[in-house]
Amino acid sequence: MGSSMFLKNKDNFIVLLITLLPALALAQVAPLPVIVAAVEERTLNSDIQALGTLQANESAQLTSPISATISRIHFDDGQRVAAGEVLVELTNREQVAELEEARVALDDARRQLQRTRQLVDNKFVSAQELDGRQREFEVAQARLGAVEARLADRLIKAPFAGVLGLRQISIGTLLSPGMPVATLLDDSVMKLDFSIPETRMAQLRPGLGIIAVASAFPERSFIGSIVSLDNRVDPITRAIRVRAELDNEERLLRAGMLMSVSVASAPRQTLVIPEEALLPLGDKQFVMRIEGSSGALHAQSVRVAIGERLPGLVEITSGLALGERVVTHGGFRLVSGQPVLIKAEVAAGESVRPALNAAATP
Repeated sequence: MGSSMFLKNKDNFIVLLITLLPALALAQVAPLPVIVAAVEERTLNSDIQALGTLQANESAQLTSPISATISRIHFDDGQRVAAGEVLVELTNREQVAELEEARVALDDARRQLQRTRQLVDNKFVSAQELDGRQREFEVAQARLGAVEARLADRLIKAPFAGVLGLRQISIGTLLSPGMPVATLLDDSVMKLDFSIPETRMAQLRPGLGIIAVASAFPERSFIGSIVSLDNRVDPITRAIRVRAELDNEERLLRAGMLMSVSVASAPRQTLVIPEEALLPLGDKQFVMRIEGSSGALHAQSVRVAIGERLPGLVEITSGLALGERVVTHGGFRLVSGQPVLIKAEVAAGESVRPALNAAATP
């Protein structure tokens, strides 16, 4: 009985000794000098970078709705035109003759209708005769409208104000339906389409400002704003299309140009630490957090989740609290529980050169 109790106590002592040995060993180690930084809260307004392609506010490929020969052309390459301006006339001699005939028929039907009304008032003809004249007049009106519509089809007009592209036809060309005449663009405002990763989608909203730069004008910045986001995310690229509008009062921008886009995302309050404090291990990130009271400080390994990386800084989304201190220099030499001696403390984003020089001085 006594020997078994002794053996049991001996085993417990050995287990306790094995458990305490690392801590006892670390307690005997001289504190390692380190440089630390406090976890800070900052307002991040990080820019989202993308490439986008310009297109005109409105674009139309002008074509003919009928087959006919061109008789007149009223525009030149690159000309600016007003809405409704006649650009091309097609041969219309037959339609002009039909128009004159329809007008004469309408005038005659109108006179007959007026005469019949007088006769009805004087009781010389019946009301049925008046109804017949009224129908004849309405038919003549409809015929005139049909001829005018056919004649209008022989005039190609600008559907909106804009600038024309290169002319693709000549006088005497036989146009067929769908054959291109010219391209008309409304370039007073330009649309800029670009894609961003779906992970950044929550940071965008209509009305958010953008700055765009084109290689053709490297010294110029064009200011615009987001007007809409697409209604779906591309399942292959995992990106969403975004559309912004740029004012083009000087008419410098042209459809098809490639532009670099910078979007100032919605500001947010978040925690940041110096990027040097991160200790990557596989796909995980750790930091050495300072714990303990003054004079008995030690480092503790803590896993953290990071967000956006900025120059010299990294966003911390979980794992640390505001005001806690982490090791920025010397962390790779530490193990959890190891005593440390703080030689200097720097602010996030601050140069550590003075602190390193001070730490190196005996």
